[in-house]
Amino acid sequence: MNIRFGALALALLLMMFVLAGGAALRESATIDEVAHIGAGLSYVQKLDLRFNDEHPPLAKVLAGLGLAMRGTRADYSSVQWTIGKNFFPAYLSQWVFGDWVLGRWNDPRTTLLWARLPMLLLTLLLGWVLFVLGRRLGGDWGGLLSLAIYTTMPAFLAFGPLVLTDVAIALFVLLTLWTLGELWRIPDGRNTRWFALALAGALLSKFSSGILVIAIVIFVLTTRWWGVADQPAEKQAARAWRKLRWRALRKGTLLAAAVVYLVYFVLSWNQPIDIPGFATHGPLIAFAGRLLMPPWLFLRGLGWVLLTSARPTFLLGHAYPHGVWFYFPVLLVLKSPPGFLGLLLLALALALRDRLKSRIVGVVPPELASHWRAIWVTLLVFVAVCLIGTMDISIRHFTVPLVLLTLLLAPLARLIERSTRGMRWAAIAATTVMVASCLITAVRLYPYYFPYVSPFGLNQPLYWLMSDSNVDWDQALPEVEQFAREHGLADVPLDNYGLSDATVFVPHSRLWDCQAPADSDGGHWVFLSANMILDGHNCAWIMRYPHQSLARGGMYAIRLPSPIPAAGTQGGPPPVSERHLFLHAPLEMRVMFLEVIRHPERIQKTLDDMMAIWQKAQAEASQKKMRN
Repeated sequence: MNIRFGALALALLLMMFVLAGGAALRESATIDEVAHIGAGLSYVQKLDLRFNDEHPPLAKVLAGLGLAMRGTRADYSSVQWTIGKNFFPAYLSQWVFGDWVLGRWNDPRTTLLWARLPMLLLTLLLGWVLFVLGRRLGGDWGGLLSLAIYTTMPAFLAFGPLVLTDVAIALFVLLTLWTLGELWRIPDGRNTRWFALALAGALLSKFSSGILVIAIVIFVLTTRWWGVADQPAEKQAARAWRKLRWRALRKGTLLAAAVVYLVYFVLSWNQPIDIPGFATHGPLIAFAGRLLMPPWLFLRGLGWVLLTSARPTFLLGHAYPHGVWFYFPVLLVLKSPPGFLGLLLLALALALRDRLKSRIVGVVPPELASHWRAIWVTLLVFVAVCLIGTMDISIRHFTVPLVLLTLLLAPLARLIERSTRGMRWAAIAATTVMVASCLITAVRLYPYYFPYVSPFGLNQPLYWLMSDSNVDWDQALPEVEQFAREHGLADVPLDNYGLSDATVFVPHSRLWDCQAPADSDGGHWVFLSANMILDGHNCAWIMRYPHQSLARGGMYAIRLPSPIPAAGTQGGPPPVSERHLFLHAPLEMRVMFLEVIRHPERIQKTLDDMMAIWQKAQAEASQKKMRN
């Protein structure tokens, strides 16, 4: 490796470490992290997967290892833990357990630091892999280009250090595709084992790895009708050639499944056997149940994700009861730096020009033809699933396509070299300007990467453009606490976008609803997430009063008038019939979660009440549908 390019790559990774890590140090725990951190700690300390099995364990285990090594405490005799022996109580109590791990049994800031550090290192590892693979595809400049775009992308600066599954799945999808290319080129035992480990990492990272499996099958099928560079042309030889690789692929897939089984088996060793009929019929049946726990847990988690994947969508001021095909294309434009989008267009234009010239030599080295095809086939499959999918929530669910698009930029350097002299210098200048703009954007945004919106947002309010973790994910509570301290506020009414107890980060806060202010709130400062203005709640009325943006638009501090106009009147909150419930649930989830966090002994009763309310809501919806 050229020392100069290696030094530049390390400098970019160091910049990412400072920007992403520094931003994460200033943030409170995000919604999903509350459950993931507590679950990950219990996986390591108890070898028990009862919590959060709707996500595979790898990312949570990495966070849990950091916490366990520093002696993070959890009370495994508490009701928060003991009630989680069965799936549905565990689904509720995981949030309570995680909240207590973060804010009651340990110092929240120190706990977040140690939980997020392994995730930040994983993010940097993904950057280094992009650089190494980009060099293979596009030379030194190609690797550096891919790394520069990755390290300056707000989505990765925001979500990379968090205890989530998105960076882990992106890393292992990339490694799986590359090792697949190696396996297809040389189907020996070494490449088979590397492919198996990479695929196992993907399967243990996120259930969307199922899309990767589909992409691998499609890639293999394309070689039947459209051979790669070193594939024999003669029919019989080509059949034997493919058969050898199919056999290696099957071996690698079976080995990956065995690794996944072993990880689940070890991590669930102390977990109560909850497979119906296997825990109460003697030791032999119980032993069989123990052996069946890994596939049971994996398939149950996958089934739950598929069952709950249909979510309401909010985009450009409109709420949809389901996903919409244009969600991620619009989000890609709104959440990507213009320099990144410009580079994609430049690379596409030069590639088309190169293709029209009918060059014999491809832009990618011939020995990497199978790698290249695996990458772009998988990109198309993931994008297609995102377009037709029903879970349109956040740009973080688009991390795999973002990483693959970033890697596909690597050959741009070679495309520029092939251009005519005048076009070459214009392309170099354009590339330099666009990369520099990405660097400037990343530094200028610090430390507010969550609410980033590109100039294509046309100065529309952030809360009108999008919602959820694209804007605020409960990470900006320290900004609220700082404002409250500076203004000497002893009472902090807070309408936040979260399920945990906000007093951990804002001690004087109380749960508040911007749709139903009390008369006593008149004339005082109140605080709300930007997500609550149009999506989570219906509070457009409140923005007509004096307000200050916090965390670059993720949160707002608003001075209410005194008196507050009556509900349904000009300038007042909405009437009861026009109020929105948080997360579009049939009950106020935040009130319910705050109740069980502060009174864990009420978890079972709360769960029973919640199920009854949910069943009643479903019955009413069914009756309404039949009447219509």
